[in-house]
Amino acid sequence: QVQLVESGGGLVQAGGSLRLSCAASGRTFSNYAMGWFRQAPGKEREFVAAIRWSDGRTIYTDSVKGRFTISRDNAKNTAYLQMNSLKLEDTAVYYCAADRTQLRAGIPTGQADFGSWGQGTQVTVSS
Repeated sequence: QVQLVESGGGLVQAGGSLRLSCAASGRTFSNYAMGWFRQAPGKEREFVAAIRWSDGRTIYTDSVKGRFTISRDNAKNTAYLQMNSLKLEDTAVYYCAADRTQLRAGIPTGQADFGSWGQGTQVTVSS
């Protein structure tokens, strides 16, 4: 099991930027894909982005493409989500998650693919 701690959330005006961090501990970070999900008030948790364990390949949900960037620093056991051009509809609690499968061939996107979750960090975008 891996422990995940998110940070970097906060209040930002529309059009602004935030960078979320996810610090991991407890197992070999570099062997697992990482993902970000979010849950807005009254809505189900949804996939945002994921990054493969090996070559840094990424995948995004359509609504954040071109605005958000997921990355990882294996030396620091940390994943990041850079969020630019934030919109009101990006307001949510953001969760990072670690793949439950080591050395996965593809990039996981389903919640069931991830076995460890952080506690979440609030991102609020104001007008």
